[in-house]
Amino acid sequence: MDDITAISQLKYRYLRSLDTKAWDEFADCFVPEATGDYNGLVFDDRAALVSYMRENLGEGMLTMHQVHHPEITVEGDTARARWYLQDKVIVPAFSFMLEGAAFYDDRYVRTADGWRVAHTGYRRTFEITYNLADLPGTKVKGPGEHTHV
Repeated sequence: MDDITAISQLKYRYLRSLDTKAWDEFADCFVPEATGDYNGLVFDDRAALVSYMRENLGEGMLTMHQVHHPEITVEGDTARARWYLQDKVIVPAFSFMLEGAAFYDDRYVRTADGWRVAHTGYRRTFEITYNLADLPGTKVKGPGEHTHV
């Protein structure tokens, strides 16, 4: 597998494991010393980043993160990528939904186990929040639940 394909698959695994709350698989996307900066929300290592996501994007939150338009540059055992993010966060218990877009700026390192994230983060281009009660007829269904708003 070429490096660009491997890095793309790593990013997709990062997003899938985040949205499915597969926290061990999510953690495995990073090197231990990985850093993060999500629009000013900063993490100094993998443990802090994964712990925050587990606590703040846990059960009861529905998320969708999609990236596209990758710009990936590989230089030996390091790489850099920019991805265009489109995301949605839904919290039925609070009748809340967020939609947004951002540009990820990631750094990767080749390890004995393949490519891993050394730094990830994004800067928002926009963010919209909704009160689901203001959207007549809205019904939200997550995995294994049937929630109506």
